[in-house]
Amino acid sequence: YGFNPGSTGEMHTIEAANRAAIAAVNSTISPCVSGMLVFYLRARVFQPKLLDVSGFCNGILAGLVAVTAACSTIKAWEAMIIGFVAGLAYQGASMLLPRLHIDDVVDAFAVHGANGCWAVLAAGLFGDPSAGLGGNGLFHGGDQFRVQVMGALIIGAWSGVLSFLVMFPLRLIGFLRLSDGFQDKGADVMEHSPVKAYNTHKNMAEDQA
Repeated sequence: YGFNPGSTGEMHTIEAANRAAIAAVNSTISPCVSGMLVFYLRARVFQPKLLDVSGFCNGILAGLVAVTAACSTIKAWEAMIIGFVAGLAYQGASMLLPRLHIDDVVDAFAVHGANGCWAVLAAGLFGDPSAGLGGNGLFHGGDQFRVQVMGALIIGAWSGVLSFLVMFPLRLIGFLRLSDGFQDKGADVMEHSPVKAYNTHKNMAEDQA
């Protein structure tokens, strides 16, 4: 909320305050829709059909990521649509990565990668120019979408090439990932202190034993 409404830079005028308020409202609606959708999908649709709090939180983050690019140029109903698609994009990407044998235990790509791309595209789809908010969406007769598509492609290429240049040499020299034995024991046990995040009575008893 400091980032999206705060990007107005100031609130000394009615116009700036209104823009900040619109950004704040849309930054609330989208993550609410996305989070609840992911929570429902994981509880009722996809196995193991249990209440997934971690997925719920990531769904909220996905909605925040997705609405950021257009948060001050869209209306509330458009934020709802962006959040709904964000939930689907997150869930789809989260399920796809394990099938591709890609290790992403915190769903960082599903949250920021898939929905970062959706955010860039959504800014070119939504936003009515006649509303006076600075939107220029394709759904309202605007021509911003092609620019957003090009932006998404350039961002993907830039990130992919630089990541490859950094990660591939690390892989060649064996620095990209921990050894299997290290991972089996856990990095917390091997090199972190304390070895457990919470000093519960059970953990304290185990340590003393």
